Amino acid sequence: MPIKVKGAALLSRRSFTREQFGEGSWRKILDGLPDKDRKELQGSILASTWHSFELNKRLDEAIVEVLGGGDVDIFEQIGRWSAKQNLGGPHRAFVARRDAQRFLAATDRIYGLYYDSGHRTYEATGPTSGVITTYEAETFSETDCLTVIGWYKEALEMCGATNVEIVEETCRARGGAECRYRLSWDE
Repeated sequence: MPIKVKGAALLSRRSFTREQFGEGSWRKILDGLPDKDRKELQGSILASTWHSFELNKRLDEAIVEVLGGGDVDIFEQIGRWSAKQNLGGPHRAFVARRDAQRFLAATDRIYGLYYDSGHRTYEATGPTSGVITTYEAETFSETDCLTVIGWYKEALEMCGATNVEIVEETCRARGGAECRYRLSWDE
């Protein structure tokens, strides 16, 4: 069964695009998508509904082309935007205590809010460091991993962390067995 993502992921991309690049850029992105995708993305998207990861991947590819000029690094910005939207709104309870380790301890629950297969773990390696690993995700992409990096950087900053560094050590999109991110920060 293919993996699905919550509408919140699609909505954050739409919101980011419109807010940062204007309404015209969203239309250009949609114009580059197949009719079925365009219709789904122009319709009512609810944050809580599930959509195919493949739709999300095609949207990401169009964003890279239209907004990033082929540079996938724009997805770290999108990840940050998504964290601000979701952790500043419906999921704010996760960052309310401003405790980075406590926040990261909820990694498995947070993952389930956005994806319907696979799982993600967190292991603290010190008071201000740790490792996040995503296992058994049926589909994956380099852009999604960059979004994860941006999302966690912003989330940790929302918890009061500074000088956040996240390095993806292994990536399924580049042939790894799982996606593993090494995190460190200052308090």
